[in-house]
Amino acid sequence: MKLSQNSGVPIYQQIADSFKTDILAGKYKEGEYLPSIRSLARDLKISVITTMKAYEQLEQEGLITAAQGKGFFVNAQDSDMLLEQHRRKVETSLLDAIKAAEIAGISEDELKTMLDALLKIEEVNN
Repeated sequence: MKLSQNSGVPIYQQIADSFKTDILAGKYKEGEYLPSIRSLARDLKISVITTMKAYEQLEQEGLITAAQGKGFFVNAQDSDMLLEQHRRKVETSLLDAIKAAEIAGISEDELKTMLDALLKIEEVNN
């Protein structure tokens, strides 16, 4: 898990987003336990409180459940609902990018070229 101190996104949110992505991608299966709060905090060299906040967010979103004395495990997922959530997130991000491009005076063609270039870079990195 890669965390960035300079991204402007809180660390707990980065952790929650990373787990959410992994859960939705099937890297964590239904019933599988996540790393303990303490071990994750130790591995990432962050506060236990930060890790707990990330897990609490995932629990509020219905992705995981706390099991007394055992930790947090992955809930069964409604894949259609989760895919729709991802689509909405992409749409929101793209709308934000369009607004920023308008402010910066970037044309529609330039914006499409930028998106194509970023998609190619991402493809190479994965």
